[in-house]
Amino acid sequence: MRIISGEFKGRRIIAPNSLPVRPTTDMAKEALFNILNNLYYFDDISVLDLFSGSGNISYEFSSRGTTKITAVDQDFGCVDFITKTSEKFEMDIQTIKADVFKLLQKFDKKSDVIFADPPYDFEDLAFSKIAEFVFKYNLLEPNGVLIIEHSKHTKLADLPFYSYGKSYGGNSFSFFEMPEE
Repeated sequence: MRIISGEFKGRRIIAPNSLPVRPTTDMAKEALFNILNNLYYFDDISVLDLFSGSGNISYEFSSRGTTKITAVDQDFGCVDFITKTSEKFEMDIQTIKADVFKLLQKFDKKSDVIFADPPYDFEDLAFSKIAEFVFKYNLLEPNGVLIIEHSKHTKLADLPFYSYGKSYGGNSFSFFEMPEE
């Protein structure tokens, strides 16, 4: 994987083959960050990266100036890899080894961006639980966004708080926002 922009632009990070990951493609990641670049100043936001895997998305936020990043994965190898990589590059990424669904029910910090990249073979109910828990437990800051990455075959447009979706090759991003009052 490659960091697209920012302080560490062009850096390649090689995750061990033993990690159970499927990193977001460079094309999809670049498109996603072009959208986010129009919504936020990266150095002013907080990010919760769920199912963080190799840390690909966390590194991109950090490279662009975000300093409040929490990366969550239940695989020890993934958490260890993100911790070591972020220390190597002096990135401010907090890691948590936890089941995402259990964590969301007790997490007490709001974030401007919550990014979730669960396994593509998740059941539809599991995708909907991510959105349900984020909004039920009020985990987004005002004007915050939940982004769920999924395969183009998964349809999330019928879920509450769905705002819009974007697809890039086989990758899709569904954006969820609290409606303005």
